[in-house]
Formats: sequence, structure tokens, C-alpha cells
Amino acid sequence: MKKSFVLRSLDAIERVGSKLPDPITLFLIAAVLVVIASWAASAAGVSVTKPGTEEVVVVENLISKPWIQKMFTEAVNNFTQFPPLGLVLVTMIGIAVAERGGLITAMLRRTVHAVPRSMLTGALVFAGVQSSLVADAGYVVLIPLGAVIFAAVGRHPLAGLSATFAGVAGGFSANLSVTSLDPLLGGLTQTAAQVLEPGYIVSASANWWFMIASTFFLTILCTLVCERVVEPRLGSWQAPSQTDDAMQQRLTPVERKGLVWAGIVFLVGLAGVAAISIPEGAILRDAEGSLKPLEHSIVLVLMLLFLVAGICYALITRSARTDKDIAAMASDGMATMGGYIVLAFVMAQFIFYFKWSNLGVVTAVNGAEFLRSLHLQGPLLLTAFVIVAALINLLVASASAKWAIMAPVFVPMFMLMGISPEATQLAYRIGDSSTNMIAPLMGYIPLIIVAMQRYKKDASMGTMVSLMLPYSMAMIVLWTSLMLLWLWLGIDIGPGVSATMP
Repeated sequence: MKKSFVLRSLDAIERVGSKLPDPITLFLIAAVLVVIASWAASAAGVSVTKPGTEEVVVVENLISKPWIQKMFTEAVNNFTQFPPLGLVLVTMIGIAVAERGGLITAMLRRTVHAVPRSMLTGALVFAGVQSSLVADAGYVVLIPLGAVIFAAVGRHPLAGLSATFAGVAGGFSANLSVTSLDPLLGGLTQTAAQVLEPGYIVSASANWWFMIASTFFLTILCTLVCERVVEPRLGSWQAPSQTDDAMQQRLTPVERKGLVWAGIVFLVGLAGVAAISIPEGAILRDAEGSLKPLEHSIVLVLMLLFLVAGICYALITRSARTDKDIAAMASDGMATMGGYIVLAFVMAQFIFYFKWSNLGVVTAVNGAEFLRSLHLQGPLLLTAFVIVAALINLLVASASAKWAIMAPVFVPMFMLMGISPEATQLAYRIGDSSTNMIAPLMGYIPLIIVAMQRYKKDASMGTMVSLMLPYSMAMIVLWTSLMLLWLWLGIDIGPGVSATMP
């Protein structure tokens, strides 16, 4: 059967990507290129004025004595301060015990029998979108799990990984609830809006209605992309017979008992976390009453929940009998992270070099100026803004860092054109989210590649991009279309929040 143009294009992307060096080598080369580019741009006197602060930002020449010294003296700190590193390794302690003790396998077997296959993809995408409630934990827990679940039911594991990855990364801005991202972006939007209207207030729930709708929209969209484009392209999957047989077996009475008690322990743990978080003056509330201490503790909380539930299951099913068995499970799990650790070290250097050089800030400001120079109006302006935000996201990973640069330019400009600050923020969030899963500076790339290599030994950046590009393109086009339709119909994008200025 002749493949469509889209599938042939994706195959070509993967072939080109497969000819690239190993990801470790690739990021090492990228780090060197950043250093060279910083020298060239510095020599050319490249600089920009940062919007809102009037601060002049120049490109730093990394081929100079102070910066070369910093490359040597800060290499270890770059690695240890690499944001995903601690989250992944600490969470893996609990996951390793839960996995090697048999809890995760039992949960997967229960899932295989309980969830209809027709709903499996949508359930994984929906869980991925909702995972933004627990910060970045979805990257660590859900994405590898999506691959395992698909493999367990005889579907291609990379399809399951891609669908869950699309939900976690692409749907990061959407949720049924307000998340920590909402007040973070809202504060920056409010500051920018007050340039024109000093008393303007942007609520944390400014985009809530649209993001609730987006949760279901993205679940359907990513499910269709997975089942109509990605999975057919990957072809059939033949799981090892012993794995397939084990996954299809019903749980024994002892395993069911262990699963029930592990679930009870997990829920009791959640109740304990709620008890020290929700009440006024609780341990995990700060002096202002916010839940920031809880947000900063989520890694430890997840590790402890998985660890205690895993120990409970292991002791009941006798897969572990002593504390030495538990310690061995944790150690064995951490031993599998060697490839991730090496890749994370090299990627951390690349990301910090890029940050030190100021190339990302210069690119973001120039992108903003380019869009402003186009003098577009209405829907065309918002569409162009989504595209610019999506492109800048490929070079500047942090959503708040980009918005801190872009908001002072676009929020006042759009206000003068009759577009509310909340609607401008909404358009930014769509563009920023749509390219998360193909952004080379996304900190979880090492983890994703390692997860893919479990099923495809030669998986590379090319494999990842060819898998995720259909989701990214569909989001940019169709999510933006949903936004334009929503604004055209005049529906509030949040509680009492219009898309147009009064």
C-alpha cells in the first residue's frame, strides 16, 4: 500500500535524524556551536533592549577567559542544577521499588483488563494533560507508563509513548483546574497591562473556561493523531511472548490483596498530604497561606507515595521479605538510569552555555520585533503571534522566561488594538505548548530518548521528532482555530473575562 505524502515525509525526517550522531554527541556538538555563535555574534556587536526594563542585553563571547573559566568551574553545578535531574532520580527511587516489587505490573495487568482498548489512547492523553497539576511529574511517571501499557495490549509502545508525551507536553497549559502556571503567567500579564492601565488586574483563572474546553479538545485531537497517523506509520508490534502472556494473565488472589492494600496505603498517604497542606496554617503552607511549599515538595511526596505503596505490595505478595530486598530493588532501578545521567550532563552544559550567551533572549526580542513590524490585525495578528511563540519556544524552554520578555511588548500593543491582555496570554499559551514536544531545549529529552530506546535500540532525536511532529502541527493549526472560533463567538475565556477590551 502506497504511503501518503505526510507519512513519507515523517519517514524521511526519521531517516535524516537517524543519521545524526548519538544524542550525547549531538548535544556536545550543539554546545560547541553555541560557543562559536556567541563569539561571532559578540564580535558583530549584536544586542537588544529588553522590553519593559529598557535593559540592554548583549551577546556574551563565551570564547573569553572569564567564560572559559566558568565552563570549567561550573560544569558540576550545571549538572546538579539541571532542573529535571533531581526530579527524575528522586522519583525513580519510589518507582523502582513499586516496579520491581510487582506493584506497577499488577496495576498494568488490571488496567489491561479494565479499560476498553477503544478508550486506552484517550485515557492516556487525558491523564497526560491533567498531569500538569503535579508540575513535571507526568514526564517521569506517565510517559514511560504509556509505552508499557500499549506494549501490554499488543499495540506499538512508541505510539503509547507519543500519545502520552503529547498530552503531558503539548497539553501543559490545559487542565480542568487552575494550575501553578496560571498565576505565574497572569502576574507577568498584569504587570505588562498596567503599563497602559495602572489598575488592571489579571486573575489566575483568566483563561480557565477555554483551558477546560481545551482539555477535552486536546484529548480527542491527540487520540485521533495517534490512531490515524502515528500508530499506522509505526506498524504492528510483536511483544516478547513471555511479556505478553504475563500481562494477559488475571491477578491471583494474593496479587489482588496486595493491590488493594497498596491502593489503601496510597490513599492514606494522599490524605496525610492533604492534612498538612489544606488547613489554614498547615505545615505545607507558607506565611502568606499559599501552597508553594507543597508545590516545591511534590517530588518528595511522589517518591514517598510510590515507595510506601510499593513496599506494602511487595511484603504482602512476598516479592520482598526484608529491608535488604527493598534496598536492592531501589538500587537496581537507579542502575538503569546510567544512560540518562550521562546524557543529562552533556545537555545541561549545552543549556547553560546557551543561557550564558544571551542568544535566547536576543532571539526572543528580535522575534517579537519582527511580528510587531508586520502590522497585522485581528485573527491574522493572533495567528501570527501563536506561530512566533511556537518558534521561540524551540530556543527558550521556560514558559515564564519567554513571557517575561514578550508580555511587555505584546500585551500593551494588543490592548491598543482592542484585544484583552487575557486573550493575548491565551494565544501565547497555545503557541508555547504546541512545540513543547519537539523543542530541543526541553529538559526531559534525555528521559524520553532513553524510554524510546527500550523498544527501539537506535531511537534518536530524529525518531522523537518524527513521532511528535504530527501532534505539534495539529495543535498549532486546530487549537489556534478553536481559539479564533471561541473569540469570534464572543464566549468568555475565563470567569467574567472577555477576549476584547471594554
